[in-house]
Amino acid sequence: MVKREKIIQGEIVVPANIEDVWKVWTTEAGAKTFFAPDCQIDLVPGGAYEMYFSPESPPGVRGGEGCRILAIQPMSMLSFTWNAPPSLPQVRGQFTHVILRFIEEAEGTRVILTQDGWGSGGEWDKAFDYFKTAWFKVVLPRLKFRFTHNPIDWENPPTLVD
Repeated sequence: MVKREKIIQGEIVVPANIEDVWKVWTTEAGAKTFFAPDCQIDLVPGGAYEMYFSPESPPGVRGGEGCRILAIQPMSMLSFTWNAPPSLPQVRGQFTHVILRFIEEAEGTRVILTQDGWGSGGEWDKAFDYFKTAWFKVVLPRLKFRFTHNPIDWENPPTLVD
């Protein structure tokens, strides 16, 4: 019997046009408005897709370091590697895959996030649980907040609740 692949998947509708939503995910200026206070994005396959949640920390513990773009389909799909937080050192040096799909709708843009490539047991399970929360209780709500209110003030980020 084949073991089912673990995936994280969810979505959010953002009240903005697809071009604006694409831009905040794919440019450094845009990502800094909702994803992280600093970043490096080189929008080509193999280019950097690094988010620095703690930019003043030493290299290696600033955030999503070493992550790379896997594939791009403008205004439709962005895929990149992603790693575990520094608090999970046994799996931090390994990478999962994130796929974002963008679908224009009457209410705005639907963003569908899928993360796969998970190991199992130990820190892999902790990382999986961490990202189930991080993507859907922090990152995607901040994306919506950015379009419904203001860009994130990283000195005083909003407390977002369901």
